[in-house]
Amino acid sequence: MTPAAPRPEDDRPAPPPLRRPGGRTTRIRTQVLDAVRAELGEHGYDQLTVDAVAARAGVHRTTVYRRWGDVGGLLADVYDAAGDDDWRPRDTGSLQGDLAALNHEIQEALTARPSIAAALIAASFRSDVAARAQRRLWEDRYTRCEIVVSRAVRRGELPPHTDARRLLIAATAPLYHELVLLQTPLDPHLPDHAARTAALAASAGVFAEPPSDADL
Repeated sequence: MTPAAPRPEDDRPAPPPLRRPGGRTTRIRTQVLDAVRAELGEHGYDQLTVDAVAARAGVHRTTVYRRWGDVGGLLADVYDAAGDDDWRPRDTGSLQGDLAALNHEIQEALTARPSIAAALIAASFRSDVAARAQRRLWEDRYTRCEIVVSRAVRRGELPPHTDARRLLIAATAPLYHELVLLQTPLDPHLPDHAARTAALAASAGVFAEPPSDADL
């Protein structure tokens, strides 16, 4: 099936980052972004409108247009808000345990009902502005998760110069493939199996980069 063409507003440049003041401004932002998530989870991207978000948030539509501009701006701010947290990957004491814990968090997010995470991923294919915001968030998450690999190197579980990004993608990709692309039934063993497979491959040096001249 050919996807529908992106909305005209998706071709516009991303709005400038919003300030994060407190008080009424913060309250309105929270109400609006909560409304975006709810509308997206219940009705999907095609029925996501500024008017629907404003009505659900209990704010005037001009307030939404003034601050976010359009649907693309709303989706981008949902992603940006997700990056404002202090989340860090768990330290379980082993590489396989750390990857499994990460995968269980991903599976929980992707299988929640309604699945806001899956709906946001789908929306990013329809909105250029949302896609750029999603890439910013994922870059941030991958950067935070690099500590999982550096801990494993220090513990002697992995060879030096292991490529953290390649390892993390290999460990988590099966969940997105199964749950988002194939939409297979929930498999409670998938997070642990994917983590074990990636950890075994990494310990065998599959993701190790050759040392640079400076390291020789």
